[in-house]
Amino acid sequence: MEQEQAIREATRLNSKMIYEVVRRDGDEELERPTKSLIWSGLAAGILISFSVLAEAVFRSHLPDTSWRPLVENLGYSFGFLMVILGRMQLFTENTITTILPLVAERSKRCVVLVLRLWGIVLVANVTGAALAGAFFVHAEAFSPELRAAIFDLSAHATGFPPLEAFLRAIPAGVLVAGIVWMMPGQSGNEVWIIVLFTWLIAAGDFTHVIAGAVEVWVMLLDGRLMIGAAIGDVFLPILAGNIFGGTLVFALLAWGQVKAEVEPTLDEDTHGAK
Repeated sequence: MEQEQAIREATRLNSKMIYEVVRRDGDEELERPTKSLIWSGLAAGILISFSVLAEAVFRSHLPDTSWRPLVENLGYSFGFLMVILGRMQLFTENTITTILPLVAERSKRCVVLVLRLWGIVLVANVTGAALAGAFFVHAEAFSPELRAAIFDLSAHATGFPPLEAFLRAIPAGVLVAGIVWMMPGQSGNEVWIIVLFTWLIAAGDFTHVIAGAVEVWVMLLDGRLMIGAAIGDVFLPILAGNIFGGTLVFALLAWGQVKAEVEPTLDEDTHGAK
């Protein structure tokens, strides 16, 4: 018995098992009360700012060399670690978590629930990012070197042309969805998964809509970016790219892996319910 238990614990989760874990998480998220989603999303928007802050800390202390970006981009992982391990609502995680229940159920009710969750979490995340951005700009809590690094990073992140910002957002959407997909089978290795994947987002100069929202608010509140450009040239292209990468590319490919295995079960459940 002990040997059998050890074998079961050592067996890797297959794609069908991972799908079921992520789908059930998605079902639970879709049914959460509005107030819970708001507070969780608000907290995520605030805490993701530590990605910008930690990266700026690295930049302000490292020499200006060719290898500096590879080291300073490790700071980008801090906010994601806080948000993901804290089980807070981050919009880009929900591009796969809530889509798997949708492609399985394919009902108007599920579409409404997905759009409700996306809308609430996105607004809450952006509001939290605004609070963090206001703190960065107005609070006398940072050294001149650290403030300069925050503004440098924010200017770079918001400086891509709209099409380029959209294209750079696609890999970021895939990578965040990849974190969600891999976490169920990585017991004990969650920190490494988050650090490596989010480091690659920063090191590859890819764009993430919520971490980027902090940088957009920094530039807006300091008067270095106009509201029209912030929305039309930066925020919306990155949002579209993250959704495309997380939903159309990764989530549908993940669904394609298990569709033939899980659809008979779903059909049985549907007929049984009738």
